[in-house]
Amino acid sequence: MKKLTSEEIVQYFTDKFKEKIKDARIEKRFAGSKKKEFFNIWLKIDKSIFKEAVKHLCTIQFPHLAVISGNDIGENIELVYHFSLYYGERLEEVSINISVEIPKSNLKIESICDITPGALITEREIQEMLGVKVENIPDNRRIFLPEDFPKDVFPWRKDEKGPQKLVRDMYE
Repeated sequence: MKKLTSEEIVQYFTDKFKEKIKDARIEKRFAGSKKKEFFNIWLKIDKSIFKEAVKHLCTIQFPHLAVISGNDIGENIELVYHFSLYYGERLEEVSINISVEIPKSNLKIESICDITPGALITEREIQEMLGVKVENIPDNRRIFLPEDFPKDVFPWRKDEKGPQKLVRDMYE
């Protein structure tokens, strides 16, 4: 496939997934002494198309996954998968951030390790830190938290599952 512009990438997704793309925006940035422009694409998608959307991204070019970030946003956990297309091509890379919200009442998402094996460490991290069950992950052992850390406490959560009950207030 030819190298797509940021606008063409967004169109490629909206043509395929229609209303399942909840929001799409492109941010233009500048870098270097010549102020070369580069782009960040933000796609907010419906959870039902998550894995298919990652596979669709791979039809453009095999993407580089940097990390999965996560946020406790109240009733949901938002996961943002930070990909790059045209990785390694100086000032040609396009950042694609795919965001999906998962309800806390059903905190499950499908692993993408079968598509990009490098996702394993960051998927293990979101399990430990946010309590998201990554289904079909090839290795779900803890990697960041010690084995004796409480299994029902997740350091990045802001709700009752967060670490507040482990923290002492030294001024009490």
